[in-house]
Amino acid sequence: MSRWYIIHAYSGFENKVREAILSEARRMGLEAFIDAVEVPAETVTEVFKGKKRQIERKSMPGYVLAKLAMTDDVYHLVKNTPKVTGFLGQQNKPQPISEAEAARMLNTKSEETPAAKIKKKANFEIGDSVRVLDGPFASFNGLVEEIDFDHGRVKVSVSIFGRATPVELGFEQVEKQK
Repeated sequence: MSRWYIIHAYSGFENKVREAILSEARRMGLEAFIDAVEVPAETVTEVFKGKKRQIERKSMPGYVLAKLAMTDDVYHLVKNTPKVTGFLGQQNKPQPISEAEAARMLNTKSEETPAAKIKKKANFEIGDSVRVLDGPFASFNGLVEEIDFDHGRVKVSVSIFGRATPVELGFEQVEKQK
């Protein structure tokens, strides 16, 4: 019976570890014991220089999830894979996790797990000086007062006729001044 296990790997080498486990399993004829090897990742909308772009970011750096039928051969295959430090568990003994927990970590849709939200990232912080790129306040300068990552909005204080006025804009409508 296959169960989900968490493999601890060197950070930045998760995809190489995944490929190495799969290719070594094929070479040793152990493919039947390995159902899946996944690197947990999430899609993030990033705003950079006023342009939106979607990037894939590892949600658990340094970890790889694998659905394995744990045998001595499979244990040694994973443990001896380059850039793997071991399994997550007590006293270096692999501890399986539930199907629901694995689904949550992998951001997959299931009955228990809601669809993953797209997170937005801004390249500015509260107190930064920004320039408005479009809209009725285009070319105005202001200071960031609030950032709402859930909705991708930012509250900027701009000077209109000598008075500070708060204006709510989207991340893509402003850029940080250098």
